[in-house]
Amino acid sequence: MSFTDKVKNEAEELSGKAKQAVGRATDNERLVAEGQAQETGAHAKKAGEHVKDAGKDVRDAFS
Repeated sequence: MSFTDKVKNEAEELSGKAKQAVGRATDNERLVAEGQAQETGAHAKKAGEHVKDAGKDVRDAFS
């Protein structure tokens, strides 16, 4: 995973957390849900990048 991808995923996760916090503070359930979805998406992207990295490590081990 490149540094840029890590930063983008982390920023998206933090943005989701911020949306959730604002949504809870303003009693806005829609904003909380959007934040949760955004945070979950960032987690999924991170997991995908980890799988990609593991695949590269395995490939490199057999080269």
